[in-house]
Amino acid sequence: MALPTPSPASTAVVTGASSGIGAAIARELADRGHGVTLVARREDRLRELADELAGRVRVEVIACDVADSAARAGLFDEVDRRGLPADILVNNAGIGVTGKPLHETTLDEWKRQMQTNLRGPFLTIKAFAPMMIAAQSGHIVNISSLAGKNPLPNGAAYAASKWGLNGLTYSVAEELRPYNIRVSVVAPGSVNTRFGSGGNGKNAARKLQPDDVAHVVAMLVTQTPQSFVSEVLIRPTQKP
Repeated sequence: MALPTPSPASTAVVTGASSGIGAAIARELADRGHGVTLVARREDRLRELADELAGRVRVEVIACDVADSAARAGLFDEVDRRGLPADILVNNAGIGVTGKPLHETTLDEWKRQMQTNLRGPFLTIKAFAPMMIAAQSGHIVNISSLAGKNPLPNGAAYAASKWGLNGLTYSVAEELRPYNIRVSVVAPGSVNTRFGSGGNGKNAARKLQPDDVAHVVAMLVTQTPQSFVSEVLIRPTQKP
């Protein structure tokens, strides 16, 4: 008896893929045979990563400022125009303004964080969910933060955006479960990247590394069909 033909590897859209956690996620998924569509503002950095991954899997680059609602809304149109599947959506792009109390946070800083960290995932899910519903499968992974589970003095606006992202994730997961679409949130603690406002005096060697988060994302999207992990909290073994 002939063995069944294996299904083709899935394809992931990864936002904020130009560096840090996003680039690590793209590498991890490519290493596991998933095609990747790299999305970020810095096209030059995306091209460097695409060159690195070339030959392993299909890699596409889409330069898009995810803080721009019009550009984010047009992301799906570009993916569709190129005929790219989107079996996995990783909402990783985010910004953080910390180091000041809420009453010193400007309205522009508040808006930028909410637009990127919360409105952005709303727009991408709104755009890509119908494609996944039609396919009756898919996985959405939102990269949040432990700041979305705990108080963050001098970072209230950032924390609020991540608390909101967590609530969005839990609710959308229930909405999309009937269509065999799994929605998960990953909430890491301190990660050794250039994100945020400096090292804050913490030991970089003890922080989580981008690959630690990427490994968890790969675990989530390879769960057996009858189960999914809705939330993962990641902490460094030793406090930095």
